[in-house]
Amino acid sequence: MKNILMTTLATVALSASASAFSQEAATASADIAAGKAIAAKVCVACHGADGNSAVPTFPKLAGQHAAYTSKQLHDFKAGTRNDPVMAAQVKTLNDADIINLAAYFETQKVKLGSADAAKITLGESIYRGGNSKTRVTACAACHSPTGEGNAAAKFPSLSGQHQTYIKKQLNDFKKEKGRANDPASIMRNIAANMSEKEIDAVAEYISALH
Repeated sequence: MKNILMTTLATVALSASASAFSQEAATASADIAAGKAIAAKVCVACHGADGNSAVPTFPKLAGQHAAYTSKQLHDFKAGTRNDPVMAAQVKTLNDADIINLAAYFETQKVKLGSADAAKITLGESIYRGGNSKTRVTACAACHSPTGEGNAAAKFPSLSGQHQTYIKKQLNDFKKEKGRANDPASIMRNIAANMSEKEIDAVAEYISALH
């Protein structure tokens, strides 16, 4: 299982290298002020002015890698990630808007949440070590031990993310005809083998991870 994962990750990393270089160049030249203005107009109601959403069903965008945010916005626009609300919001955004918006949120600091102490032990075990019996790979392999993710491979930062949002995404990856915009089906393959108890515990652990 580990060898399969490493091969998959290597493939994803190689395919992402050129786009990562392009994204880095775009982010470096991004207009942060313009991104902030777009956020205040388009994103604030759900995600908060600084990307720290107050409603747990809406993800925190603060501190998220610009490359990942850009990909998700493009996926919403293309329909490869399905969400009627987001599809409507990104409709009017052009490529420059997306670059500026993603760069703005990357500069913001995520506010950590709290975790249910009764679930931390299992959540940490799955996050750091996975479950070899059910072929669940450790979250840390892609998202790092501290939850900072991997910008080059477009693996998102998870640190401080809402439990409710994490649980929904894992369940969406798990279900048939659910979320399907993960590279090489990595998240779908992992989530398919996770129990509801494991999903719940991992989501709790991530909320306070830093």
